[in-house]
Amino acid sequence: MAEMNLVLVPGLLCDATVWKPQMKALKKMARIQVADHGELDSLGAMADAILAKAPAKFAVAGHSMGGRVALEVVRRAASRVTGLALMDTGYAPLPAGVAAEKEAAGRQELLDIARQSGMRAVGERWLRIPMIHEARLKDRRLVESILQMFERRNPVQFAAQIRALLQRPDAAPLLPMIACPALVLCGKDDAWAPLPTHRVMAQLIPHSTLVSVADCGHMCTLERPDEVSAALASWLKRVAKMSA
Repeated sequence: MAEMNLVLVPGLLCDATVWKPQMKALKKMARIQVADHGELDSLGAMADAILAKAPAKFAVAGHSMGGRVALEVVRRAASRVTGLALMDTGYAPLPAGVAAEKEAAGRQELLDIARQSGMRAVGERWLRIPMIHEARLKDRRLVESILQMFERRNPVQFAAQIRALLQRPDAAPLLPMIACPALVLCGKDDAWAPLPTHRVMAQLIPHSTLVSVADCGHMCTLERPDEVSAALASWLKRVAKMSA
């Protein structure tokens, strides 16, 4: 198991902090890298950057926007990917018409907040949606860790990642072609990337397992670290068995 390679892909405005519990829990199972998107402004460019640094063979797990990036990694180099985990994410492109305009406007509003009031203000706005399960909003340690993570980003990076998401490709045709062991995981109460979307993904990916994490919102890796780490460990065991 220690010979396995695992690339963890953070989502929008996130860094290695979002994977900290899993890095600790899985360190004996795999050599771990965490992607950093920097100022890249397309999901494809983010995937290319991962592939340039990753080992010849590796499993990849992506959270939120990172799940979409992980799908682009598979699109480009499926033969290198031994396993795929998609967590609190999506696969559909930007919708047409009014829905697209509404999403773009909402993201622009958040970017304006970042430029005018700082990245912490963006995080405080997101938390009220809520980004995490309502019961966890009073967990100051959890909330502060998320806010500090966002503060480490800047409006330039935020604008780049917004462009990437607004130009996201349709991954639906790719899902049935995924041949490696796959985990599709979602916080049961995720208001950003809801559970029904993950059920569809799990149905479309041939060798997938669907996991719903109870009492959990969008930030599953930090909200329910033990449950998420256990699901990832089970997935990595499947990956190792298939790779043997």
